[in-house]
Amino acid sequence: MTSMPASERIGSYIKRAEQALSAAKNAALKPAGLTVAQYAALLHLGENPGISAAALARLCGVTPPTMNTVLTNLQDREYIERTPHEWHRNVLEIRITDEGAAVLKQADAAAVRVERTLATEFTEAERNTLLDLFTRCADALDAIRPEQPAAKKK
Repeated sequence: MTSMPASERIGSYIKRAEQALSAAKNAALKPAGLTVAQYAALLHLGENPGISAAALARLCGVTPPTMNTVLTNLQDREYIERTPHEWHRNVLEIRITDEGAAVLKQADAAAVRVERTLATEFTEAERNTLLDLFTRCADALDAIRPEQPAAKKK
């Protein structure tokens, strides 16, 4: 037996809600032909044209290798283009194409319906409280996460 029952583990409730949201968004985005990760990348690219893959990965909450896979898939479908930065040739700037913007518009309408449906389950005060509580959860967990070891020098 463990020292904390599953019913008292806040993380289990957060994970259940996250999985339900992800499943609802996956279903909503399917007609647009996008995954949640692809949609998130296009959404952030629409707001941050020219962003790097590393910065986009941070915004989307995924690892750089995962983001690279997402971007390759989006580029293969001609939803994005990657071009060398004007001053930093080893940095690729990523921009959404017109076709990508059209797909994003369709997908965003579906994703917004999911978000609005979820929001209607709460009063405005409850939504504000929920957002504050999730922010506190993230801040508390960020504070206890061990620092990443510094890269080894050669």
